[in-house]
Amino acid sequence: MRDILDPGNRELLTPFAWSETLVAFDFDGTLAPIVPEPGRAAMRPLTRRLVTRVAALYPSVVISGRGLRDVTSRMRGVGLRGLVGSHGVEPWQATPRVSRRVAVWRGLFEQALGDEAGVVIEDKEFSLAVHVRHSRAKKRVYARLAQVVSGLEGARVTKGIEVVNIVPKDAPHKGMALERERSRLNCDTAIYVGDDETDEDVFALDQPGRLLSVRVGRKPGSKAEFFINSQIEIDTFLEILVSLRTGTASPHG
Repeated sequence: MRDILDPGNRELLTPFAWSETLVAFDFDGTLAPIVPEPGRAAMRPLTRRLVTRVAALYPSVVISGRGLRDVTSRMRGVGLRGLVGSHGVEPWQATPRVSRRVAVWRGLFEQALGDEAGVVIEDKEFSLAVHVRHSRAKKRVYARLAQVVSGLEGARVTKGIEVVNIVPKDAPHKGMALERERSRLNCDTAIYVGDDETDEDVFALDQPGRLLSVRVGRKPGSKAEFFINSQIEIDTFLEILVSLRTGTASPHG
């Protein structure tokens, strides 16, 4: 992995800026800092202004693990061309069959973890997230989680930052969502920025020259080609994208 903000690597963004490029982001940990209470997640004011500028210059979308209504409310007014929720499930497979399956899973997790202090089971209707950040017995919680997961049928499970995500196994993942959005918006190339395991489905697409993948935080084994060191550096990355399309110098460059 290489630091995309290194002066020697920034020029690699230029061909993307001059092509019909889709710019796509995860939300939590990418556009917004990770916070102890997921419901309080929000972009910093500067990030919001910069994303709005990027969205005015490039076809831009957000592909989030949050439910579609949730992430839509947080991105209102930015000018995005598309929003995808539940790791790729919404809107394409947001069906009653999926929501019924998720409801059954929720009941199983509630039965197994209902007595565990600090565990939050978030029902997004078309996917689940089990948050363990506030648990003081994480080892036991993860053991119980694994026991439930082993009995689930038709589920795909990914572990994020102190959260376990459960989505239908046959549902679109973020990589499929990116490809669908790129096709829908008639874009030749794409830039994607994400921060956790669910974003690896995008990074694994491995399309040199057509996809520039950036991970927030360097991680051995990640399939992302580039990284930025921390979430706060997303502002610098956004400023560079703006400067490449407007011909203005980046404040950090």
